[in-house]
Amino acid sequence: MCVDCVKEEFPCRDTMCLEDGSYLLNFSRCARCQELGNLSIEDKYCSEDESGLELITYQHVCPNCGHIIASHEYSFTVEDGYMLYTMSCALCGEAEDQRSVLPYDDRQRSFF
Repeated sequence: MCVDCVKEEFPCRDTMCLEDGSYLLNFSRCARCQELGNLSIEDKYCSEDESGLELITYQHVCPNCGHIIASHEYSFTVEDGYMLYTMSCALCGEAEDQRSVLPYDDRQRSFF
């Protein structure tokens, strides 16, 4: 991770968990070559363990000079009837989200 390449380290992204892509609004510029533009995604690795946890990791890399901007980690699992998502990345931020596997979620019931 390069703190000089991002505007804010690990910004709070609430429930916005991304398994792919780059949060370019937080990209300042490459500290090595000073270029500003799209980033490459390299060394992408997907794994799943016996409990069903899916883990995706990759690196945000400057396509001009190969400088590693940040490492991205995304996870997904299903527990107790809820899909759980997490993301942690110096560029894209930190986030967590939960969604019911059922069409109706009792936790989001509105009372009138």
